[in-house]
Amino acid sequence: MKRIQYRFSNKTTDYYFDVDFSYLENLVDKNHSIIITDENVFSLHPKKFKGWQTILIKAGESYKIQETVNSIIEQLLRMEADRKTFLIGAGGGVVTDITGFVASIYMRGLKFGFVPSTLLAMVDASIGGKNGIDVGPYKNLVGLVRQPDFLLYDISLLKSLSREEWTNGFAEIIKHACIKNARLFSELEHNKPGFYQKDQAALLKLIRTNVKIKSEIVQKDEFENGERRLLNFGHTVGHAIEKLYGLSHGKAISIGMVAAALLSEQFTVFKDTTRLVGVLQKYGLPTNSEIDSKKVFRVLKMDKKRVNKSMNYVLLTKIGQAVVKNMAIDQLEKLIESIASSR
Repeated sequence: MKRIQYRFSNKTTDYYFDVDFSYLENLVDKNHSIIITDENVFSLHPKKFKGWQTILIKAGESYKIQETVNSIIEQLLRMEADRKTFLIGAGGGVVTDITGFVASIYMRGLKFGFVPSTLLAMVDASIGGKNGIDVGPYKNLVGLVRQPDFLLYDISLLKSLSREEWTNGFAEIIKHACIKNARLFSELEHNKPGFYQKDQAALLKLIRTNVKIKSEIVQKDEFENGERRLLNFGHTVGHAIEKLYGLSHGKAISIGMVAAALLSEQFTVFKDTTRLVGVLQKYGLPTNSEIDSKKVFRVLKMDKKRVNKSMNYVLLTKIGQAVVKNMAIDQLEKLIESIASSR
């Protein structure tokens, strides 16, 4: 077991790597803790949850909504949860987002921690303190930033992942490489997805590399006033098409990254779109999609990154280096239309 600490503005979060789920009993009082997980994770790993108070929610992004939050709060009341109750989100990004949100608002704030169960949650979704829910087609529109007490990494949970969930996770790994780590990008070019699934040491190293990239960015800019915006690479268009077309997060972000790379060619003289497309395709991610640019733009212009009549958009200058460009909304609309029509 290896523990690493990251200090944020109001909280030090402990990251526990290469440990079993059962290590939770060393971190919390089992009698005063409640695990929130989804039906899929619970059915795949019933032994891990034995003896724990547990709240089950429906699986999937479509349930990351206020109705689910209300249901959890009602169950917490029935379980007589008080201000000393500790909440644990064990699952993918939907579970960790909702758990952190509920913990932040129930009785004005409970302590909480995460046990991410997907590759995407391990390298991205559970890190950084963003907790919230979707409203209609608008992803993560309601929420807040509050850091967990800990993240516990039990990679045995990944053994049950479907091929699509592995693919989802690699989208965020590729994103991190694009914005911050050219060496990681080259490693991904050199290897194949199956390599990490078969080599546990390589997988652990990959996870820790990505945890370090995101956590250090959040340390510098927890509330997204500067550098943290880089983590939105591919997400502006990606979030819009994810909700509109029901794509998985990884697939939508992959398409969004290609769109951002094409915009980068126009504004930063970025020259490696072909390399990016090649890596995305190698890891089973889509790089093209038939989209209605007008519908996408209607959702996109309500994105949290919009300020008045402009939008912060993340572009690449080269692999491993990104910048934030402030674009006028009407200019961005024309650019998206031109990209959509050229495919």
